[in-house]
Amino acid sequence: MNHRLKREFGLSGLQYEILARLSGAPGRELRMAELASALVNSRSGLTYQIGQMEKNGLVCRRAGAPDERAVFAVLTDEGLALLKRAAPGHVGLVRELLFDALTPQQVRALADGLGEASRRLTVGTACSPPATATATATATATPTATATDPGP
Repeated sequence: MNHRLKREFGLSGLQYEILARLSGAPGRELRMAELASALVNSRSGLTYQIGQMEKNGLVCRRAGAPDERAVFAVLTDEGLALLKRAAPGHVGLVRELLFDALTPQQVRALADGLGEASRRLTVGTACSPPATATATATATATPTATATDPGP
């Protein structure tokens, strides 16, 4: 999947995910720290990726209000256009390679497992108390929808 994204659109899987997450955010922007956390990526790694994408006109950075130290990543019109071109093929390939090969019960089990792993990574420790079924379902719905749905 990553090779196809790179070959056809010049994007890594992480860069695609950055575009997808920004496209679904209010105003097509997120605080860099929030974006790094959502991607389970280091801040320095995200800063590098955003810098590369900024050179290509896909995103830009903006400082927060004068009294804030936050920096925001903002999806540009060019970045949104690229995401809209890349998304149908990428989503179709994910569906074909992963979801079409699984039964509905296997998809639910996969979603539950990935939701729990995501929760633990987000919390930052594997020793956290177990999530409730509702919390797991909520944690699962967000990353899955974002990774496969480019948004508006």
